[in-house]
Amino acid sequence: TSRNYFEATARQRLEDFLDTGSFLEICHPTDKIISPHLQYFKIPVAFDDGVIIGEGTIDGSPVAVAAQEGRFMGGAIGEVHSAKIIGILRRCLKNRPAAMLFLFDSGGVRLQEANAGEIGVAEIIRAILDVRTAGIPVLGVVGGNCGVYGGAGIISGCCDALVVSEEGRIGVSGPEVIETNMGVEVFDSRDRALVWRTYGGKNRYLQGQVAELVENSVADFRSAILRLMQLKPDYSLAQLEVEQQELEKRAADFAGCHDGCDVWRKLGYAEPEKIPSLTAAELKSLGGKK
Repeated sequence: TSRNYFEATARQRLEDFLDTGSFLEICHPTDKIISPHLQYFKIPVAFDDGVIIGEGTIDGSPVAVAAQEGRFMGGAIGEVHSAKIIGILRRCLKNRPAAMLFLFDSGGVRLQEANAGEIGVAEIIRAILDVRTAGIPVLGVVGGNCGVYGGAGIISGCCDALVVSEEGRIGVSGPEVIETNMGVEVFDSRDRALVWRTYGGKNRYLQGQVAELVENSVADFRSAILRLMQLKPDYSLAQLEVEQQELEKRAADFAGCHDGCDVWRKLGYAEPEKIPSLTAAELKSLGGKK
């Protein structure tokens, strides 16, 4: 399908990602497992608490899935939300699917459940690392309206690989948070082009933070995931040391950069100002990370 990924709901994304009729949802909305905290803030609840978990197949291969719904509280992570994700990750250790797919769409921890949410983020990270250690790849997808920020942004960095569209954004502190704490002269959150040049999929791809940059369609995301499922991650100490050295080099190389264009220029792109207008295919034809 060529359904617009950015505009699709979490359920529509799963419907298009997985083989027809293969999805088995766990903790179905009819079970009405809801947040015990939101009632105190007079906030409407969702019967899936903003995340869908379950199992299915993709091109015949068994996978476990978690898909966040950004339309409910910005996909924010609370007690039930995190417990569902932790549960499906732990279930992977028993059922051993070909991959665990994480469809991110979250602004981070739910402020109304901050303590439970922070604990949940830590436990999700622990569970992801357990799944990876067991030899099951954890693949993340970022292309929703909320992007992936805060604790969710940290979780995304724990995946084996990420697939992102230009519309997807990845970060820890969001634009408004940086502006509030550092001042508008450091980061203007109202400058949407600046926000996308900083957090957007193209910048993250060019920095080497994500494995695949795709166009904004479920079909393109699905194809990229199928390619990544064929890879065998290297968890050797030597490889981890190489990645650590790359992170240190990146931090040093981009230390004085104030804009995505500064980063791209340092990466060797002669006309970085043209990058925002390129398609994913055109950008990849330039050679990706330099």
